[in-house]
Amino acid sequence: MALLPILRYPDPRLHTRATKVAVVDAAIQRLAADMAETMYEAPGIGLAATQVNQHVQVIVIDVSEDRSRLLTLINPEILERSGECEGEEGCLSVPGIYETVARAERVRVRALGLDGQPFELAAEGMLAVCIQHEIDHLQGKVFVEYLSRLKQARIRSRLEKRSRITA
Repeated sequence: MALLPILRYPDPRLHTRATKVAVVDAAIQRLAADMAETMYEAPGIGLAATQVNQHVQVIVIDVSEDRSRLLTLINPEILERSGECEGEEGCLSVPGIYETVARAERVRVRALGLDGQPFELAAEGMLAVCIQHEIDHLQGKVFVEYLSRLKQARIRSRLEKRSRITA
């Protein structure tokens, strides 16, 4: 396994729409394993392939405290949304920035697993929010785009300034 570089907002590659995975093969399984290692190291609770400049529909998530429930979703599709919740979100591609975002409280999703077999999953709370956040990445959307243009501009400016200081 290998750690992968994570794209940072406002990198335009974060706006690339991911394509469906045609076959879950060893390359996709290796990508998912590398993504999981990268997510845990960062540390984070979710990572989309788009964030590591791989534009295929693969996401890894683990919202457990002890990192024991890794979930890999390939070609994920939200079938149902219900309820509403607002919560503070962060993102490995937008480091150090946390903002309140409105999401569905519950989702039902269909995806392929690492074995290539389809499955459905009902999720609520943090897992539901994380699934929606990561699927947004696959569609070329970063969570800050739910915020006002003024907040987006401030975040972009703050991150650009931070990258100049560390460069």
